[in-house]
Amino acid sequence: MKQGKEKIYGTIAVSNRHVHLTKENYEKLFDEPISIKRPLNQVGEYAAMQTVTLKTEKGVIEHVRLIGPLRKYNQVEISRSDAILLGLNPPVRQSGDVEDSEAITIIGPKGELHLDTGCIQAERHVHMNQSKAIELGLKHEDLVKLKVENDKGGVMEAFVKVTDNGYFEIHIDKDDANCFMLNTGDTVEIEK
Repeated sequence: MKQGKEKIYGTIAVSNRHVHLTKENYEKLFDEPISIKRPLNQVGEYAAMQTVTLKTEKGVIEHVRLIGPLRKYNQVEISRSDAILLGLNPPVRQSGDVEDSEAITIIGPKGELHLDTGCIQAERHVHMNQSKAIELGLKHEDLVKLKVENDKGGVMEAFVKVTDNGYFEIHIDKDDANCFMLNTGDTVEIEK
């Protein structure tokens, strides 16, 4: 991150499709404990070694990474391109807001799990902790603009997500990244 006198810059983290599970549902799919493949920047979170298959009547996506630790809710986050492949129309939501979202089946080595609701497209968001939010004059759920300056530049909107473990970075999905020619590690200007 670099910060000028008035301009604020944040680092992009491109988020691929992934799954969050409760302990109960994880144990329906796996016999082994969830294990860490690599830590994520959000403190205490990690990409797990374990992957699952997502299935609908119209399509299948294999090798979808679990994100740990296990949660209090089940959630499948996919991009619009994934949704088209699966024949779904999931709502664009903030993480954890899965009520009345799309149904999907998750297949693991031990069995399969059908979720009547839980599949979403994640809102673009800017992670940060409370001290960073105060420093930048922002608060949880503020809407900011992300100004992209490259050959396919433009402006995206994103919500501020303030959490205790928040590491300052901007999460967008692969479709947004491809549209704006962005990669993990690129910086964009954040406009209040």
